[in-house]
Amino acid sequence: MNNLSPPAEPAFAEQPTDPVAVPGTLAVAAAEEEVPDEPMRRDRLLAALTLMAGVGLFLAIPFALKAGSEFFMPLTAAIVIAIALVPLLEWLERRRVPAPLASLTCVILFLGVANGALASIVVPAWQWVRILPERIEQIQSNIAPLIDFYSNAERFVNRTIENFATAPARKTAEVTTAAPPTGLLDLVGTSAPSAIIEMFFAILVIYFFLSGWTRLRRNAITSRTSFGGAIATARVIQDVVDDTSAYLGTITVINLLLGLIVAAALYVIGMPTPLMWGGIVALLNYIPYFGPVMAALLLALGGLMTYDDIWLASLPAIIMVGAHLIEANAITPLIVGHRLTINPIMILVSLSFWGWVWGTTGALLAVPLLIIIQTVLKAAGKPDIAGFLFEHGTLVKEPPRSSTAFVQKREQSS
Repeated sequence: MNNLSPPAEPAFAEQPTDPVAVPGTLAVAAAEEEVPDEPMRRDRLLAALTLMAGVGLFLAIPFALKAGSEFFMPLTAAIVIAIALVPLLEWLERRRVPAPLASLTCVILFLGVANGALASIVVPAWQWVRILPERIEQIQSNIAPLIDFYSNAERFVNRTIENFATAPARKTAEVTTAAPPTGLLDLVGTSAPSAIIEMFFAILVIYFFLSGWTRLRRNAITSRTSFGGAIATARVIQDVVDDTSAYLGTITVINLLLGLIVAAALYVIGMPTPLMWGGIVALLNYIPYFGPVMAALLLALGGLMTYDDIWLASLPAIIMVGAHLIEANAITPLIVGHRLTINPIMILVSLSFWGWVWGTTGALLAVPLLIIIQTVLKAAGKPDIAGFLFEHGTLVKEPPRSSTAFVQKREQSS
């Protein structure tokens, strides 16, 4: 009976060659050829080198910005101002005003407002600086009750006042001989020749940025290789313009109203040059947290120089603090709303960073720059840092999979 059993089929017997009828080697090869994308993996060495280079660049940027402040500060300020003026530019262009003429109109309006505001502050402030050495005794007499009340700090305060009173008094004649500046150009001209160049450079940047805004936006959108990328770019540009202009426009109106209210209250109590103090309050209110404190201290000093009674001398600072508390806790949240709500910690970090890099100008630009950076990062999401910077530069191909592994994986999935 064993002889009647069919012989065993050899292991290497011929197999059908039709890959559709019976899956075999050709079917596996065809299936492998149909795989559209080869698997990729991140090369860890390249990614580590990329991150190290990125961290080094991130740490070097602040020092580069600080060392090159003569170039970067007016350029950044001009770009922020130009972005804020874009809605006015587009409004003029919709009324068939040519782009160069519309840009020139925006620049002239900005310079007129800035020159008028600074002139109304600088000229009276110069007079206050001139009479400061003459009012040292009055300041000492006004704060004498406070010194008596805080007897432990009496020696320190007296020494500070004496040092403050003796140093500027010797230079009174030199200070009075200088003529006060009457405008923005005169102020810049008396400070340094380089300031004129920086201001002229910033004005040119604002003008050419606005005049080429439409073409710049079109090129930025059409340069994207995909429709989704073009839509994302257009959205980012529009969000940056809307958020920056909305913040600066809204805060400017609020600060002007705050300055006018403070000026009216100071006029009622007989404070000299109330419009100057209102302008100082409006300008310093652009700096969150620290600006109102500085304005209150300056008003306290002005009150001590004006009034003989300590309580009446403290009234200007009290008026400013009360008006600011109402503005910061009721008016601004109601008008601005939740659209431009910013984390207070991020505001403090931005203030300290830009204030360290560019001083007072950096502190004024801190919040607008924070809004621009947050808008761009929000649109970019949370990308892979190495892949975002170098796209596929740190991606390498996986080793090819063998046909046996492919067949096993296919059998397990089935």
